[in-house]
Amino acid sequence: MFQGSQSMVKKMKTVIIKHPHQAFISQEHLDQSWKTFNYTDRPDWDRALHEYAKFESILREHVENVLHLPQSDKTGLDSIYAHDPVKITSKGAIILKSGKELRQGEAEVYKAFLVENNIPILGQLTGDALSDGGDLVWLDDKTLAIGLGFRTNEAAIAQITEMVKDFTDEIIVVQLPYDRGPAECLHLMSIISMVDHDLAVVYSKLMPVFFRQLLIDRGIQLIEVPDDEYDNLGSNVLALAPRVCMVVAGNPITKQRLLDAGATVYDYEGEEISYKGTGGPTCLTSPVERI
Repeated sequence: MFQGSQSMVKKMKTVIIKHPHQAFISQEHLDQSWKTFNYTDRPDWDRALHEYAKFESILREHVENVLHLPQSDKTGLDSIYAHDPVKITSKGAIILKSGKELRQGEAEVYKAFLVENNIPILGQLTGDALSDGGDLVWLDDKTLAIGLGFRTNEAAIAQITEMVKDFTDEIIVVQLPYDRGPAECLHLMSIISMVDHDLAVVYSKLMPVFFRQLLIDRGIQLIEVPDDEYDNLGSNVLALAPRVCMVVAGNPITKQRLLDAGATVYDYEGEEISYKGTGGPTCLTSPVERI
């Protein structure tokens, strides 16, 4: 029976991912597509498979059910980042529509996959509404923070607010900065990752003052990510359970600060599957059930 969760930190029971075999397909496909999808460099197919094997092995050590999205000619390289086309609630999935036009074909493929796997659907964005899952952060079971920026617009926030109103107490709209412009991927989850109910990894330089203060007022300890580690996706941390998390390798200061806060930290090499496509472990996973 479906047990959808509105937590970013409870023990993960079921997760959806997409393997490079289904997203990247081949080295030839990568060669043809990486510039179109605005990757920082051409991913190496063999290295990507090696990195993903380690990433998935860590997941499987902690997660009971790992579901794989299928290959589809309606999706591209970015579909490896399984978090963005949907957001899971306790009542089912919200089917989103990406603010990146090249990713908009992912929603219908995802919707069919959810139906096949008996995962209920709460609703779907319509009209001009645009949103990525990376802009939706559950601070707790009843509080949803939504980033308003290039990937998520006000129409989407209005529709999502209506969908969750019966089981959510508060919606917090967080204005995201221009930063590096519309071509880059800046989500709310680019600057905050919940690691426990009272612990978050943050990059404060891109965070509105009111939001940072709100986190502190709620008793959430903030682990600050250094500038160079932010550029290496150091603020993108996936909670597998409270204070058990996964990070991209190459962020030693952030990792040590997590360890100092009592967290267990696993890392994986992510040059090909994370860094070049600007998507860390939270982006690579769509948690369905947490208990």
